[in-house]
Amino acid sequence: MSKPKVTVILANLGTPDAPTVPAVREFLKEFLSDSRVIEIPKLLWQIILRGFILPFRPKRVAHAYATIWGQQASPMREILLAQTAAVKAQLLAQYPEFELNVLPAMTYGTTGLRDCLGELAPQQHLILLPLFPQYSATSTAPQYDILADWVKKQRHLPGLSIIRDYHQHPLYIQALANSVRAFQQQHGVPEKLLMSFHGIPQPYADKGDPYPEQCHRTATLLAQALGLTEQEWAISFQSRFGKQEWVKPYTDALLQQWAEDGVQSVQVLSPAFSADCLETLEELALQNAELFTQAGGGSYAYIPALNTLPEHVKLLEHLVSAHLDALKLTLQ
Repeated sequence: MSKPKVTVILANLGTPDAPTVPAVREFLKEFLSDSRVIEIPKLLWQIILRGFILPFRPKRVAHAYATIWGQQASPMREILLAQTAAVKAQLLAQYPEFELNVLPAMTYGTTGLRDCLGELAPQQHLILLPLFPQYSATSTAPQYDILADWVKKQRHLPGLSIIRDYHQHPLYIQALANSVRAFQQQHGVPEKLLMSFHGIPQPYADKGDPYPEQCHRTATLLAQALGLTEQEWAISFQSRFGKQEWVKPYTDALLQQWAEDGVQSVQVLSPAFSADCLETLEELALQNAELFTQAGGGSYAYIPALNTLPEHVKLLEHLVSAHLDALKLTLQ
């Protein structure tokens, strides 16, 4: 008998194909046209997007991407490919009874999830792992939407599994804590540890998006794992866009306040990101470091995302294995 075909997709947000204005404009056009991301009436938003954002913002964003671009692609894409290869190697060794494939995909841009699904042959089962530890309608839900659109067009449907989030998974918290400990062994223990998460507009949270609550849960569990007192750590939210109120406290405002209060050493990590990207390597590591020091603060350091750390690969493999083990039982 032939082995059951199973495909696992690791999917992150997406990046431009190059640190150029045309590539960034094309990416932002797709990303910011998603009604999950921008909840403004479509016609009004398209006027704003095409008339005021796309003509000007890509130049600044392209310059920022150029400062962190990798050898062959953006850091997020390079890391996703490496994560996929590492998880695939682990799973192939553990599940010889399946014809197993592990693929990388992005919500937006090249290597798109939509294209990835469109190229699949008939499968026994499909497992989608959105690489967002905390669920949000602005990040995880668009991948649900793409999968739902694909499902409606299929006659030969596979079994489907979606790993919704893992914001309080013990292996995730352990991996974060050990990454902080390893960094501090080399760079010392700071006066303050800041856990900065990507923000969402406050109205989204008011409508029921669980993202801020899950971020607070992750931060609290990490602080407990590290044995920190309330005075030694804080949570904040970065990357706000536009004039509306976003979830607070704001990362830049908090760092400025700490600097003015005389805080002499800060280390920052962003547990919302499974891979380093523009928001971490340029905004957190560079922009906010400059803001903190210019406001009178002392030393500032960014703790990298989990990326391809062995403990992170172990976590991702464990999340998928739970579904593969369940599938094995149905085939016995």
